[in-house]
Amino acid sequence: MKYNELQVNKNTRPTRAGRGISAGKGKTAGRGTKGQKSRSGHRKMPAGFMGGQRAIMQAIPKLKGFKSIHPKATVVYTDRLNELSGKVDNFVLADKGLIENPYANVKIISRGDLSAKIDIETQFASKTAVEAIKKAGGSYKKVAMPQRIAAEKND
Repeated sequence: MKYNELQVNKNTRPTRAGRGISAGKGKTAGRGTKGQKSRSGHRKMPAGFMGGQRAIMQAIPKLKGFKSIHPKATVVYTDRLNELSGKVDNFVLADKGLIENPYANVKIISRGDLSAKIDIETQFASKTAVEAIKKAGGSYKKVAMPQRIAAEKND
């Protein structure tokens, strides 16, 4: 006979709840006393259920408004672009102080006159802004938002 070849049988019988006090689980059958969960026919209560009074989700105050998960684009107007020349992207706009962060979405919006011939590469632009850029002799190209480059770890 080996230890791993032993035939192990269960020594305890299944509990017979509610079969008298001598059975160990008699009278209340392990359900405690009184209440909805001690009665027959009870089902699992939904999350937040508080015994028939207002659920916790209904009782707490709600915040007004809506918070979008999509960040708003930084707006640059065409009349501010007259002082630029050549290729213009997020980094050039940040260097000139027209936007704070080069790693954000930028949208060009038409306002005033644009006379500078520039090639713009940003994330968004209005139709009228693109027309104004082309009328001034420049071009517009839609590009993805620049990603930050992770710093290299020195081991």
